[in-house]
Amino acid sequence: MASEETPLLRQAEEQTLFDHDKIYDRFSPSRKRVIVAVTALTGTFPMFASGSFIPLIPQIAQDLYSTGEVVSLAVSLSILANAIGSLTWAAYSGFYGRKQVILWSMAILALGSFGAGAARSVPELLVWRIIQAIGASSGLSVGIGVLADIYRLEERGRASGVFFGAILFGMSVAPAIGGVTAHYYSWRTTQYGLCVAAIASFLLTLFFQPETAWPGARGVDKLIEKEGKSRWVWLNPFGSIGLLRSLNVSLISLSQGLVVLTDYVLLVPIAYTLAAKYHITNEAIIGALCIPVGIGNIIGSTYAGRLSDHMVISWRKRRGGVWVPEDRLRATTFGGLVLAPLSIIGSGVITQFCDDSVTMMVLNFFCLFVNGLGVSIVFNPGNAYLVDILHSRSAEVTAANMACRNLVVAATVGFILPSVNTFGIFVTFTGTAVISWIGYGLTLAVLHYGGHMRAWLDLGFSTAKTN
Repeated sequence: MASEETPLLRQAEEQTLFDHDKIYDRFSPSRKRVIVAVTALTGTFPMFASGSFIPLIPQIAQDLYSTGEVVSLAVSLSILANAIGSLTWAAYSGFYGRKQVILWSMAILALGSFGAGAARSVPELLVWRIIQAIGASSGLSVGIGVLADIYRLEERGRASGVFFGAILFGMSVAPAIGGVTAHYYSWRTTQYGLCVAAIASFLLTLFFQPETAWPGARGVDKLIEKEGKSRWVWLNPFGSIGLLRSLNVSLISLSQGLVVLTDYVLLVPIAYTLAAKYHITNEAIIGALCIPVGIGNIIGSTYAGRLSDHMVISWRKRRGGVWVPEDRLRATTFGGLVLAPLSIIGSGVITQFCDDSVTMMVLNFFCLFVNGLGVSIVFNPGNAYLVDILHSRSAEVTAANMACRNLVVAATVGFILPSVNTFGIFVTFTGTAVISWIGYGLTLAVLHYGGHMRAWLDLGFSTAKTN
């Protein structure tokens, strides 16, 4: 009997693998590009909302009779709200599907942006900024889930590079757009513009974004199969936090949070550091100072995505076809050890100790570019790695990653300006570089010991057959 059943079992296993592979062929390459484009627009909002706000801080402080330190709390609170929101949207995207969640979140983003534009006091602005951030927060976690739904393992790094490249392009122009509108119109115009953009994203998602969740995999599909109809189900948005029990997930997330601090320390006080150094008071130009970081992010993200896919393919070939997820992290080394930390130290030296000549200013901008390059080289492969090891929970692990990373940033960003004012630019920037090195050490730990970490606590990690 066993000899008769064995071929049937093999046939069933082969059919399962074949059906699994066919899932990625549901959409044509051109349709996938449209999906990535629409999803990338949605993913732009978290960084655009925060990036466009930074050059507005002095004008908002003056308009609402406050100080830059107080108004910058809106950045910390929105980062915290973004973390909570991403967890919520990720949980519901796994149950109701990606498209429905994006539509809900864009409606909330539009409401929050309109309210922020109409705010008449700092407390009122903070409340609406929290609502705005919650609405915007679906873009990255659910967006990564969409990519995991439609791209194979060997294509995922490159697709993530394109996705993050588009998002970071928005981030790079966000401060300039915020600065231009503040200078020629008002800081409120930027918030109303975000409201219009959220409505546009809602319509594009409604008409051009198909549901990408795997057929039958959504919680609502199983609910309909069991009860015969759909209904509202309350989900625990913090359930995804449980994924941080895995050292693989928690160390990568904490590492990214500590490395990305170099970006925030450069950008958040830029009106009081680089702008003050080079006697720039025009909000439009202050916003444009952030563009070199964004350009570095774009180039680094695209490059790192391709490199990480290459690492996966080449190292698997070296091992005779054996896939080790941590190989993707080999693409992060130069960015984490060299580019991100040394660039912020260089900017600190130039800003505090060098003259304000054009040559020194260009060198300073080059440091900003290199920093953006380094951060994204660490960032992109790390995100793709988490999706690789927990593919069936891609949105949730991305949300847990964002929550951990954003909590690190939210806990520290409020101290950036006081630190600059108390200890000076060079000490603040150099201290951040040291923190960045410590953070990247966590990624190196996962690179070398990730297999053992996955064995210590199995969260249902993906295999080559299920990825």
